[in-house]
Amino acid sequence: MSQPFRVWQDVYAIGGPDMSDPSDCCIYMINTGDLVLIDSGAGESFERLIDNISTLGFEPQRLKAIIVTHAHIDHIGSLSYFQQKYDVKLIAHELDVPAIETGEGTGAEFYGVQYQPCHVDMRLNKAEESLTFGPYELKLIHIPGHTPGSIAIYVDMDDKRVLFGQDIHGPYISAWGADPAQARLSLQKLIDLKADILCEGHFGIYQPASEVKRYIEEYLHQLQRMTS
Repeated sequence: MSQPFRVWQDVYAIGGPDMSDPSDCCIYMINTGDLVLIDSGAGESFERLIDNISTLGFEPQRLKAIIVTHAHIDHIGSLSYFQQKYDVKLIAHELDVPAIETGEGTGAEFYGVQYQPCHVDMRLNKAEESLTFGPYELKLIHIPGHTPGSIAIYVDMDDKRVLFGQDIHGPYISAWGADPAQARLSLQKLIDLKADILCEGHFGIYQPASEVKRYIEEYLHQLQRMTS
């Protein structure tokens, strides 16, 4: 398996299909003084993720919060483990909270894993909200389409904007909570952010800004064909 690595400044990649478990989404970490995670993987790789954090030279006891981009199992499976062992605060959009707290609609059955429901500490309910962790202001944007409560996160570090865009590639399947028409609007929102670095939900890192724009536009055009 590949090793965890620094993406830019205080942003790190700590998990993913080639880094922690084949069923995992890409899992990112921001060092804000405390440690903030973006998503948690499918649930089979918790100990590996902790090892990866330690490999990067950080103490897992500094874990403060996990921001959940959406409530599919490959993104939420380890939430309960982080919550129980490190008392991390879970942050998610209110429209995806029922799935996180009950396990219904997570898709766990497709992955053959047991999901342990857990309590969400902060429920987002606005089009855009800001959270401050240490020196960084994280912007959380509601981008429905993949699921009703999907969110993206971005943060400006020095002269670069880093976007955690979650599952830009989809899939956009209505039976899994998707709305392709809403997704079109959401992808345009992400393009308009003009990010320099994209941390995508399954396919890793894209940069510079021109490549980020090209990547998102590719899936926007697919959605336009799907909904035209």
